[in-house]
Amino acid sequence: MEKFWIVIIALSIFLLSNFIFWRITAGHRERKYDEKSWKLRGERTFFWQGAIYVSTGVTILILFLLKWAEILKF
Repeated sequence: MEKFWIVIIALSIFLLSNFIFWRITAGHRERKYDEKSWKLRGERTFFWQGAIYVSTGVTILILFLLKWAEILKF
C-alpha cells in the first residue's frame, strides 16, 4: 500500500509541475508561434515534449528531496 501512495504523490507532483510549466510558458508560446504554425504538429510536439522533460526532472528532484528529508521512504 505504501508504494501506491508514492505513485499517487509522484503523479500529483508531475501533473502540478506540468501545469505550472504550461502557465509560465503560455505567453511566450503565443508570442513565438502564430496560430497557423502552432496548428502544425511539430510545434506542439516540441512544446509538450519539453514540458514532459521539465516536469519529469522536477518530479524526480522533489521525490528525492522528500526522501532525503525522510518524509517518504522508498
